[in-house]
Amino acid sequence: MITSSDIFAISSQKQFEKIALKVFRFQYENNLVYQEFCNFLKTDPQKVKSLQQIPFLPIQFFKSHEVVSNTNPIQETFTSSGTTGMITSKHLVTDVTLYEESYRKGFSEFYGNIEDYVILALLPSYLEREGSSLIYMVKDLIELSNHPESGFYLHNHDELIAKLKALDQAGQNVILIGVTFALLDLIEYSNSISFPLWGLGGSTIIMETGGMKGKRKEMIREELHEQLCKGFGVSAIHSEYGMTELLSQAYSLGNGVFECPSWIQILVRDTEDALTYIPDGKTGAINVIDLANINSCSFIATQDLGKKNPNNSFEVLGRFDNSDIRGCNLMVL
Repeated sequence: MITSSDIFAISSQKQFEKIALKVFRFQYENNLVYQEFCNFLKTDPQKVKSLQQIPFLPIQFFKSHEVVSNTNPIQETFTSSGTTGMITSKHLVTDVTLYEESYRKGFSEFYGNIEDYVILALLPSYLEREGSSLIYMVKDLIELSNHPESGFYLHNHDELIAKLKALDQAGQNVILIGVTFALLDLIEYSNSISFPLWGLGGSTIIMETGGMKGKRKEMIREELHEQLCKGFGVSAIHSEYGMTELLSQAYSLGNGVFECPSWIQILVRDTEDALTYIPDGKTGAINVIDLANINSCSFIATQDLGKKNPNNSFEVLGRFDNSDIRGCNLMVL
């Protein structure tokens, strides 16, 4: 039996691989959707001896199937964002304490004690709907910060700008977590009222969670981060990499290079052949191993393009839709 203490205590590659293989066999035996997918690929679980031999479930399955690895009651149902009429992903969570432990430990690993920060959140597209795992996480981080200034902001830009300026002048450590289009909107608004944000100092961290959500034209990361750095007057933009279907996050402290906590790793697959992996430094499609996701599926083939670096950090270079995934027709049951 694999426990959360096993997962969050991983300290070596050998240990990671050992637990990942145990999780694979557990999920093969207990997750009927994943088992059917593995059988479709003619995978013999007893012959799977390495990470590269583990089948990765296409993320689209969360839109059409209930991906769970036990029969316990559902405690939370997290849903992905989407435009009207779009089928969204559903992540059925049977133990929400695993999610809480994962994001709390992950945040601490990269940023230290949450109580050292004021957490400000500008997440309108998430806040205006139900079922967001990001809102669940940020709400908890706001509460754990134990700071009266922490909180969510929606359209009250004047109040947020004043708060950012005041906290910065007081030398208070601040993390502003924002969806990309909302951060750009905030910069434009501050400039329009001649109260620019570019005076912020080194105590403020700007963390973008990605995505224009149809509000703005998509931009390449270099262009986006240049605009955000200039608009907020900071030297680097931090980023959070997470998704509805996972229970863990990777973080970038600048330059778009993400690092994972010890219970997450990524592999990069060939976009022409979903069952083949490519060398470090080459662009392909991202597969994520999230061992905290033990009650769902820990092995997810995403629709993100990226590349992995030799030190296990990675970069996200974009996304592709179904029409771009050649060689994946075998992945649809």
